[in-house]
Amino acid sequence: MTLLLKGSEVRALLGLDECIAAVESAFRLYGEGAAPAPGVLGAHVPGGGFHIKTALLPGSRSYFAAKVNGNFSANPQRFGLPAIQGVIVLADAEQGRPLAVMDSIEITVLRTGAATAVAARHLARPASRVAIVCGCGLQGRVQLRALARVLPLARAFAWDLHPDRAKAYAAEMSAELGIDVTAAADLGAAVSQSDVCVTCTPSRVPFLEAGILRPGTFVAAVGADSPDKQELHPGVLASAKVVVDVLDQCAAIGELHHALESGSMTRAGVHAELGQVVAGRKSGRTSDAEIAVFDSTGTALQDAAAAALVYEKATRAGAGTEIALEA
Repeated sequence: MTLLLKGSEVRALLGLDECIAAVESAFRLYGEGAAPAPGVLGAHVPGGGFHIKTALLPGSRSYFAAKVNGNFSANPQRFGLPAIQGVIVLADAEQGRPLAVMDSIEITVLRTGAATAVAARHLARPASRVAIVCGCGLQGRVQLRALARVLPLARAFAWDLHPDRAKAYAAEMSAELGIDVTAAADLGAAVSQSDVCVTCTPSRVPFLEAGILRPGTFVAAVGADSPDKQELHPGVLASAKVVVDVLDQCAAIGELHHALESGSMTRAGVHAELGQVVAGRKSGRTSDAEIAVFDSTGTALQDAAAAALVYEKATRAGAGTEIALEA
């Protein structure tokens, strides 16, 4: 039997703290060489695109996960639909048996925030108290929640191309997290006051410049997950310690892709993959002055870790609907 899990069921089963722990464990396995590199395949269509991400997650029980997502950034405004929609298929990696089919939205959102939290533990200054989130949608909310789990944040800025969204975000997140969140009209001024900067927009034109980052800033570049998306000017990466989630993937679809194409840096200029840092094979932050950039394209390792957690909790709780695919 295969377990079918709706979005509401996934949401009820997956918490941010346990997702951070699961994602960190998956990156560690990858950094230790125990997990193979995840795969990705994409197809562009007018207005958006689709991608398939796959990964093998070893352990006491080994899992294989494949996520099929559609990403259409104009959906909320045009059709009232989520920008990202899709499913994850989780299988037993030893038998090939499909174990679960589940909605991907909550997993995609939480595992992306979780990766930022893991990177911040190693690349942000431990005393970081001020953050700015660029992009005030659902992902922007999860990003700030995740950062607040691992850093002593006391203040945050919210910036969005639509000022009303930034104001609504600021009011909501201030009340939720109990910190001062302010809508920023001047991006440069807010970034220059921040210890941490997260970019999580669908931008195809770079808006974050190296000159506005103060020494010691940690940048989590989350929005670029296809070759046509870009949030950072290549000079930001060229002047920073660059850590990527998966080198080949970032070189093809991440911020690194644009830095390589512009000639601003080479693959050899990348300091490490996040898994290597988590596993202790490469250094994280080594001084309070260095600027660090995490190029987060999102990997199926994160999806597999979160999906396995959801599946195991669902089986214990009796959640979901069992279906016989082979019938």
